[in-house]
Amino acid sequence: MIYNPPQSPLDILFKDKYLLVLNKPSGLLSVPGRGEDKQDCLITRVQSEYSDALIVHRLDMSTSGLMVIARGKKIERSLSILFQQREVHKKYIAIVDGEVSPNTGEIDLPLITDWPNRPKQKIDFANGKSSQTRYSVLSYDKNSNSSRIELTPLTGRTHQLRVHMQSIHHAILGDELYANQVVINKSPRLLLHASYLCLPHPISGEMISIHSVAEF
Repeated sequence: MIYNPPQSPLDILFKDKYLLVLNKPSGLLSVPGRGEDKQDCLITRVQSEYSDALIVHRLDMSTSGLMVIARGKKIERSLSILFQQREVHKKYIAIVDGEVSPNTGEIDLPLITDWPNRPKQKIDFANGKSSQTRYSVLSYDKNSNSSRIELTPLTGRTHQLRVHMQSIHHAILGDELYANQVVINKSPRLLLHASYLCLPHPISGEMISIHSVAEF
């Protein structure tokens, strides 16, 4: 079930006059969507307190965790370049269906938008964009037949982690787009959390490393 989280104080983990790093709750859009019922979103909430805040990247509405927000157009451009040059490193925590084996691996499957079924993405070896995800199993719960894993996206495609895990038959619990109904019913929300963010500060060059513990 998707819900719109109530208004609450922003969960800011890093702040200076150039940028913010904060936690986005599950169920909240990163940017406004189409329709009056989709205007509440993270960037709107941030801009109500920081008028110069600008979006640089996004998380899916169902995904929780770390996002970096620029303060001003100059920093927005600088951060966008860092993302384009893959100088921003991210890790995620997820709980997926089944026992994942081997314990570590890399998924290399090209992705493209599934136009008749937007916003879904699909694997397409002929026309898809190169997409790679590394995974590492942290633990296995026999009672729920689910695995807690760390995911490291090497590319930044839409729904990359969700499609890649489903493609190896270990869909993320609560994934209403890609999982079957049994796996969807295992969680009231998508169990995917952006837990780590590391990037060079766009002004000082000093490395910023932020960790965020998943609520699940």
